[in-house]
Amino acid sequence: FDWDVDLTSGYAHSFLANVSRRPGTDRFSGCDTPEIGERLREGRFQALLVMGWHLKAYLQGVLAAKRLGIPVMVRGDSHLATPRSRVKKAAKALIYPPLLRLFDAALYVGRRSRAYYERYRYPRDRLFFSPHSVDNAWFAARATAVERERLRSAHGIAHDAMVCLFAGRLVPFKRPGDLIAAAAQCETRAEVMIAGSGELEPEIEDAAAACGVRLHLLGFRNQSEMPAAYAAADCLVLPSAHETWGLVANEALACGRPVVVSDACGCAPDLAKDGSVGRTFPAGNTAALAAALSDLAARPPSTPAIAAVSAAYSLDAAVAGIGSALERIVASA
Repeated sequence: FDWDVDLTSGYAHSFLANVSRRPGTDRFSGCDTPEIGERLREGRFQALLVMGWHLKAYLQGVLAAKRLGIPVMVRGDSHLATPRSRVKKAAKALIYPPLLRLFDAALYVGRRSRAYYERYRYPRDRLFFSPHSVDNAWFAARATAVERERLRSAHGIAHDAMVCLFAGRLVPFKRPGDLIAAAAQCETRAEVMIAGSGELEPEIEDAAAACGVRLHLLGFRNQSEMPAAYAAADCLVLPSAHETWGLVANEALACGRPVVVSDACGCAPDLAKDGSVGRTFPAGNTAALAAALSDLAARPPSTPAIAAVSAAYSLDAAVAGIGSALERIVASA
């Protein structure tokens, strides 16, 4: 599929040639861009920003920048809760402290991201907050009362029904079935809306039918269609077994909707753990999820409270963090 929103207008950009035999972002060698050094030399850039070190292209860029004397910033969402073997953890404890110091500044996207850098003894004066974010204004402008009524009417949803939205792929690690089980246990009668598709769809339909949970399958929704889905829902639920962040939570908050996320999601401490605009629960614990949904229904957050959290994790905040890091490394160069 193609995203139906424009991602490249409004700024100068170019694409690097990928010479990998098996192109892709799911493997280290999937992005191989040897021309990046020449591009950096020709561009006379003040700094290089990379989004991690898990792709060959990123390391090619870092090494080229170091040769050219260009400061390097890194921004990523790695956190310590990601499942790792003891051997891998031990290896990282030895390798990462000196490796991470290759970066002149590190941009952390949330609390767990900052803890990651601190665990590997990265200098605190080189850490800058640049949160994961979405275009809050774009989502808010499209998540209207009209769109809410339109989508709910199309699916025969009553005005006072509580609708819990799952947005994402229907794959095992995202545990969409947990929402079905929790909705069946919820004190407040809850209906489930799913914006997404995947291998678990038949299983989800069977589970909902067996539990007596009313299910609304929207199928895959492109970006421009998502604000209506958030508007139609009363909360977003992200029950994943692991998630480096969970940008759907940002999107929901931008649309004025509270979020319920598992404690395995990277965004949990930032966007949900306050107990006001969000709730957290132990991943895989459907009883705790049901309790969180019931509590949210009984004590819904105010619109200003949601807006305040959403604003703290905005594009403006992300840009400000990058700007502060750039000022620091240019001044110290």
